[in-house]
Amino acid sequence: MPNIGSPTDTRVDDFIAPKCDDVVTILYQDDDILLINKPSGLLSLSGKHPLNQDSVHYRLVHGQAGVSPAFPEAKLPHRLDFGTSGIMVVGLHAESTRHLNKQFQAHTIHKRYMALLQGWVTDDNGQITAPIAKDRNYFPRVKICSTTGKAAISEYIVLQRLEQPCRTLVQFTPVTGRTHQLRIHSLTMGHPILGCDLYNSNQSEQLAERLQLHASDLYFEHPTRGEPCHGQCPCPF
Repeated sequence: MPNIGSPTDTRVDDFIAPKCDDVVTILYQDDDILLINKPSGLLSLSGKHPLNQDSVHYRLVHGQAGVSPAFPEAKLPHRLDFGTSGIMVVGLHAESTRHLNKQFQAHTIHKRYMALLQGWVTDDNGQITAPIAKDRNYFPRVKICSTTGKAAISEYIVLQRLEQPCRTLVQFTPVTGRTHQLRIHSLTMGHPILGCDLYNSNQSEQLAERLQLHASDLYFEHPTRGEPCHGQCPCPF
C-alpha cells in the first residue's frame, strides 16, 4: 500500500509492487494493435524504482511472463490503476499509437467498468457528479472539492444485489476520466469498492483480497481501418 503519511506529509510515493504471477492475456491481435487483459496487481508502466520494473509495457516489449512473442514497439495510449484489471488497447507501431493517442485526447474512446460495491445501492441507475481535485496532503489520493476540483461524471447501472454480506455489482460508465474517479465517486455515494486501499470504509477493504474494479468494455476506432471496434473482457468477479 502506498505510504500516504500524515495530513502534512508531501513525500513522493514509496510504493513497491509485490510480485505478480498472473500473465498479460492477449484478447485480440492484428498488425496494428493488441487488445489485452491486464491482471490486477500489475503496473501498466514501469516505475522509477528498480523494483517496480515489471509492468504491462515491460512484459510486452521484452516478451516475458507469458507474453510471446515480444512487441518491441508496443506503446500504451492509456493506463489502468495497479489494482484494476481488464481490457487495454496497445499500439504496435508509431502510426497506430499516434492515432489512438488522438482518440483518447479527443475523448472519443469510451469505457465501461464492472465494480463490486459495499452495501446495497438503492437506485437501479444513476449519475454521480462530484468534482475531483488532487489531494496534496495525502499523496497519491484525490479528493472531492467544489472549489478547486475538475468536473467529473460517472454513470452507473445496478446489475445485481448480493447478500451475506450485502454487496452490489454495478456497471460504471465514466463520462470523464479523472484519476481514481470511480473509486472516489463510489465512496462519495456511500458504497466504496471492495478491496480498495485508498477510498474505503472500515470494512470494505477487508471484504476482498483485490480491488473489485474491472475494465470490461472499450469502444474505439481502429487506427488504420477506421472501423468502429468494441473490445470486451469478461469480469473475473
